Amino acid sequence: MEALHAPWRIDYILGPKNPSDDASVFTQIGQSEDDEGNYVIRRSRHGYAVLNTYPYNGGHVLIVPYKQVQDLDDLNDEENLDLLQLLQGTKRAIQSTMNPDGFNVGLNLGRVAGAGIEEHLHWHIVPRWSGDTNFMPVTGQTAVLPEALTETAAKLRKALAE
Repeated sequence: MEALHAPWRIDYILGPKNPSDDASVFTQIGQSEDDEGNYVIRRSRHGYAVLNTYPYNGGHVLIVPYKQVQDLDDLNDEENLDLLQLLQGTKRAIQSTMNPDGFNVGLNLGRVAGAGIEEHLHWHIVPRWSGDTNFMPVTGQTAVLPEALTETAAKLRKALAE
């Protein structure tokens, strides 16, 4: 068996784990001022865009409301509009920086729908390229990301600032 090296994962392995309070990891990131360390690439009035640290593909971004809710019905019209505008601007930044052939954009509401953090609603923006699914995820259950999160975050922050 060949080994794949991912040295950036050691920070997660050795780092502090979430306290056992009711605040989700997304609430903690939303309240933090360490945008670079948390891979937050943009903030708006009602939420923020953050790189997924367990991405399906390079450039996989999450749009997260500051308000910790489980369902779209728990957001008001102003929050929904702000978050949708953040999603659209982030998608445009990914398109201009990474030039994907398409996108998967969506929500997973509830554990049975695939929500990994079901207590805090969030949208996924996953850039896709022709041929990006190969034998690695299918047979090796391994995703290969061609760029470090810090580099992707820097590129997207720059594109979002323009």
